[in-house]
Amino acid sequence: MLSVHAIIALGVTAVVFLILQVRRRAPTDLLFLSALMLVTLTGTITPTEALSGFANPAVLTIAGLLVVAAGLRSAGVLDWIGTKLLGDVSTERAALRRLAPTIVIASAFMLNTALVAMMMPVIIDWCRRRNISPSRMLMPLSYLAILGGVCTLIGTSTTLVVNGELRALKYKMSQVEQSGDADAVAALPNSEFRQQAKPMSLFELGSVGLPCAIVGTIFLLTIGRKLLPNRRDIVEDLGEHRREYLVEMLVQEDCVLIGKTIGDAGLRSLPGLFLIEINRSGDIITPVTPRNIVRPGDRLVFTGVVSTIVDLEKIPGLVPAADLAYEVNPRARSRRMLTEVVLSRTSPLIGLTVRTANFRQRYNAAVVAVHRNGVRLTNKIGDIALEPGDTLLLQTQDAFVQSYRNNRDFYLVSGVEGSRVPRRDKLSLAMILLVVLIGWLSLTSFLVDLDQFAGFASTGAAAITIAALMVITRCLRPSEARNAIDLQTLVTIAAALGLGRALTASGAAEAIAQGMIGQIGANPTLLLIMIYLLALGFTETITNNAVAAMLLPIALAVALASGFSPRPFIIAITLAASLSFITPIGYQTNLMVMGPGGYRPTDYLRCGLPLALVVTIVSLTLIPLIWPF
Repeated sequence: MLSVHAIIALGVTAVVFLILQVRRRAPTDLLFLSALMLVTLTGTITPTEALSGFANPAVLTIAGLLVVAAGLRSAGVLDWIGTKLLGDVSTERAALRRLAPTIVIASAFMLNTALVAMMMPVIIDWCRRRNISPSRMLMPLSYLAILGGVCTLIGTSTTLVVNGELRALKYKMSQVEQSGDADAVAALPNSEFRQQAKPMSLFELGSVGLPCAIVGTIFLLTIGRKLLPNRRDIVEDLGEHRREYLVEMLVQEDCVLIGKTIGDAGLRSLPGLFLIEINRSGDIITPVTPRNIVRPGDRLVFTGVVSTIVDLEKIPGLVPAADLAYEVNPRARSRRMLTEVVLSRTSPLIGLTVRTANFRQRYNAAVVAVHRNGVRLTNKIGDIALEPGDTLLLQTQDAFVQSYRNNRDFYLVSGVEGSRVPRRDKLSLAMILLVVLIGWLSLTSFLVDLDQFAGFASTGAAAITIAALMVITRCLRPSEARNAIDLQTLVTIAAALGLGRALTASGAAEAIAQGMIGQIGANPTLLLIMIYLLALGFTETITNNAVAAMLLPIALAVALASGFSPRPFIIAITLAASLSFITPIGYQTNLMVMGPGGYRPTDYLRCGLPLALVVTIVSLTLIPLIWPF
C-alpha cells in the first residue's frame, strides 16, 4: 500500500512528464523547480534534501566545465582546432572521417555539450566556405559527441549526475555505519550490495561505452550518412540580398598567408566575397588569379558581406587598411568588437573622407569597411567622401553601442555578432589549463578513498578551480564567464535530483521496483532490458539528466528487492540516459544543432532510430557479460 507521500511523489513526477509532452515549449527549469517545491511543501522531503541538489558536485562540475569551454573559445583554441581539423578538407565525406575520431576522443574528456558549442561555429563556417549544407554535418557532430561522452566518467553531464548520486549514497551509508545505531545499521543493504553500488571510476563506463562509440561511429560514416537530410542553409539563401561592403585589408609582416597563393590561402573560396585587386606598393594587380602570391605590405581590396569580413578580420596578420588607428595588439583587440552604423543627415562626418573623419578622436573607433546602397564605390576607401545613409563597419569598444545608440550622428547602431577576435596570445595558456583539467579529472577517481586528498578528489573543485584560473589569467573576461553558465540546465538538474530523492524517501521507487518484479519476475535479463528501455524512452521525451536522477533510485530498488547486483542496472541507467538520438529534446546537443542545421523532428527519427537500436543491442549484450548479476 502506497503512503500519501509516495502518491504525491509519483503524481507530481507524472504531471511533470505529462506537461513536457503536451507543452513542448514549457520551461523545464521552472517546471522541475515547481515540482520540487510542491513535494517539499507537502512534507515528502525536507528542505535540506530538496536543496541538496544545488550543492551536488555534478552541478558544480558542469558549471565549471561550461566556463572552461568559454575560455577555450575566447583564447582562440576553437579556431586553431578548426584550422587543424578541416583546413585542407574539401568534401563532406572526408570532413566526417576527419571529425569522427577527433570528436569522439575529445568528448570523452570534455563535457560534450561544451564541445558541441565550441565546434558548431567551426563546422558551420567550413560548410559555408565549401557550399555544403550544415544539415549534412551538424547532426553527426551531436551524435559523435554523445557517443564519445560515454567512454569516460567526465564526457557527459549524465554520468556526473549518476556518479554524484552514488557518492552521496556511499557517504550516507558510511554515516549510518558510524552512528552506532544498531537498527539503522541492520536496515542497510549487505556489504556486497554496498560495494557494487560504489561510485564509478574514470574509465569503467568505457568498457561498454567505447564499443558503443566504435559501432555507432562506423554506422554514422556508412549507413547513417545516407539518412541525413540535405537542406540549404537559410542564411545562404538570403546571402545575395545582404549588404556588400568595400574593404581593404593590409598584409602585415607576420601574416600567416605570406608566401601562399591566393588559391591556397582560401581567399577565392570565401562565400559572398570577391577579391577585386591587389595594391602592391602602387602597382595594381587586377584581375587577381588563384596563382598570385601574397606578399608583405600587399593591400587586398574585397567586396563582401559582413560575415565574411569577420572571417577575414580574424586571420592573424591581416588587418583593415582603411584606418591607421585600427587596433592590432592582441590584448587590446580582444576588448573591441565590430559594429555597423548608418550615418544620419545631421552627422558631422558628412562630406569628409574616411581618412580625414578622425574616427579615433571622435568615437574611439576605426573604420573597417564602407557600404553605399546602389552605388559602386571606388577602390580607395580612405578617399571616399561620406554621405547620409552610408553604412560603416567599425571596430569599437564594447560600450560603443550603448553610448551611441541614440546619438543624432547615426540612424542605426548595431553590434555584429561573433565579431570579437580571440585572445590568441592566451592560446597556449588555455591549452595548458585544459591539459591540467583533464589530468586532474583523471586522478579524482583514484583519490576518492584518500582522506588527505579529499579536496583534490572532487570533480567540482577541479572544474571550478580551472574555470577560475581561466578568468584570473585573462583567457576569459568575468562577464563572459558569467554568460557561459547555463542556469536553465543547472537548475533543471538540481531540481530533478531533489525530485529523485522524493521518489526514494517516500517509498515510491521501492513500490515501482516491486511492481516491476511482480510483473516480470526475478529474471535479471528481462529486468535489465526493462530498466534500459524505460530510461531510454523517458530520455527521448524529457531530458537526460532529469531521467538519470529520477530513475537511478528505482534501479537500485529493483536490484535490492530482487537480490541481484546493482552494478549492471546502474550502468544501464547511465548509458540509456546518455545515448539519446531519436528526438531533438532528449539530449541538449541534439537541440543545439536543430536550428543551425535546419532539422525537423522526423530527421532525428530517420537517422537516430537505427543508431539507437544498434547501440542498445551492443549495450544490452555487453553489460551482463562485464558486470554479472
